[in-house]
This record gives sequence, structure tokens and C-alpha cells, in this order.
Amino acid sequence: MDDAVSTLTRDPAVGGLTTGAVARLLGVAPTTLRSWDRRYGIGPASREGGRHRRWTAADIRLLECMCGLTNAGMPPAEAARAALVAASPEPPARPDEYEDRAGKPASHAPGALPIGRARRECRGLARAAVRLDAHAMDELLAAAIERYGLLAAWESVIMPTLHAVGRKWETAGERYIEVEHLLSWHVSSALRRAASQRPPVAGSGVSLLACTPGESHTLALEALAAGLGQQGLPVRMFGAALPVEAMEEAVRRTGPAAIVLWAQSRSTASRALVARVESIEWGVRGARRRPVVLVAGPGWAGQLPPGARHPSGLAEALDALAAISRR
Repeated sequence: MDDAVSTLTRDPAVGGLTTGAVARLLGVAPTTLRSWDRRYGIGPASREGGRHRRWTAADIRLLECMCGLTNAGMPPAEAARAALVAASPEPPARPDEYEDRAGKPASHAPGALPIGRARRECRGLARAAVRLDAHAMDELLAAAIERYGLLAAWESVIMPTLHAVGRKWETAGERYIEVEHLLSWHVSSALRRAASQRPPVAGSGVSLLACTPGESHTLALEALAAGLGQQGLPVRMFGAALPVEAMEEAVRRTGPAAIVLWAQSRSTASRALVARVESIEWGVRGARRRPVVLVAGPGWAGQLPPGARHPSGLAEALDALAAISRR
């Protein structure tokens, strides 16, 4: 149980949580909680000053039951009635035992993701992802980036949730593909919004970011692009599986200070590719230049080209590219 809920359980005299705090805890939008309160009576037992909602441990357990039932495919109105019954001494049926009006079992929604001991925002985002709650994911991602900054939000909220989805997908067949795809899309959208907040600083060198040919995993590069954008450093993000010939053309046309080649797996990491990119020249005759090439991603482990620069994470990559860009 979450620390905040544990505190409320141990000491009922402690004031309840705000709607925003409960929304982050459960991975739902605050507007959803207010709607459940107005429409179905799934609300706090008391209100601060008679108006502001303050949710107790018992209230939150009721909401958790409501979320579990809707996750299992029960319509909200019926889920609310069942959740209220669950608050009575007679225990209700488990969400995965719910049957629809035709007497057939409802389609099983995925269970909880293996988040473990993580930030509250991470658990909330995981719950929202499992429910395919697009609005809640947008709100939770934006709140995490605003509260912790892009770097900390990526490392302590977004990455753990993405990894949890990946682990679950590997062990649960194809049941979690829709969760992974939707979460990835909303993470990508949040990163782009964060990157658009500051215009590029004139005079800084461009960083060119691209996945190696055959590589389709782009989110880490998108986080890097967003981090550069927030610092006002110009970046060109070419995304997945950029062919070598296209990469060469992009270098000659943009004259980048640095290139980052991302490889998620060993099969897409290529020493020959690094050597070829390092040899690309741009500029006028007599003043030719070559970009600094960095390799990034777990695919390069154990097969780094001699002398290759391999940032160990987002923070190190941002520092390296900022230094190169500002030369």
C-alpha cells in the first residue's frame, strides 16, 4: 500500500488526501474522480470546509475497487454499485469474476504491472496505462515533468513504467501490446511538448539523432531530443531505422556538430556503420569538418568501436552534446 494511504490507515485523525494526490496515486484523471463522485456517489466521506474533497484511506480503498472493476470491463455505473457493495461486510466478487448481462465472462483486462518500490507517480502512470486511460496518462506525464524536471521524470517515472510494460509483455504473450503502444505514444507526445518550450539558441552546433538501420526503438532518443530542446540546443531527430545513405545526406545538408547513433539490440549495432559515419565530411573545400559521433543504447555493450564515446545515460549524453554544441 502506498505510504500516504498507510499513514491514513495508521492514524485516522490525519487529514485525508486531496483529489489531485489521489488521482496521481491511482493513475486516473482528477476530472474522472469528480465525475464518479457526482454521478455514482463514489466520493469522500467528508469535505474540507464543506466543499473541498478530502479522501480517507477507506475512500481510497473504495476507489481502488472501482478501478479494478472498470479495468475488468464492467461499465462505470455497474462498477460503482458493485464497489459500494464491496464496502459492506459481505465481500463482492473479484473483478476478474465479473460476468456481463448475457452471462458470459467479461474480457479480462491486464493485471497490475510489476513496478515494485517506485515513486507514487510511477505506480499511478502504470495503472493509467493498464486501463488505457489516455487523459490520465497525459496529465500524469505532464505533472511528473513539471514537478521533477525532464531528466528526473524520465529516469524515475517514465523509464520504470516502460520497463514494467516490457517485462509484462514478455511474460504475458500479446495481452500487453496495446498497453505498450498507447503508453509509448503518450510518452512521445509528452516529450515533444516539453521540448517545444524554448527556441534554439543562435550559434550553437546542431546535434543529429538517429537510430541505426534496422532499429525501431526511438523513445530514449526522443527523451534526448527533448532535453536538448529544453536547453535551447538545436537538434534534428530522424527517428527509427535511418538508412546510411540518408544519414550521409543529412550530415552534408545540416553540418552537425555531433551525431548520436542509437542501437537497442546487438543485432542493430555496427562498428562498420560508426566508422562510415565518422568519415563523413561537410563544408567547403579547404575547411572540411567531421562530426563527433556518439553511440548510445544497450546494443553497443561489448562491441564498442575503438575510442567510441558511449554515454551511460541521458544525463551524460546531454552534458556531452551540450559541450560539443557550444564549442
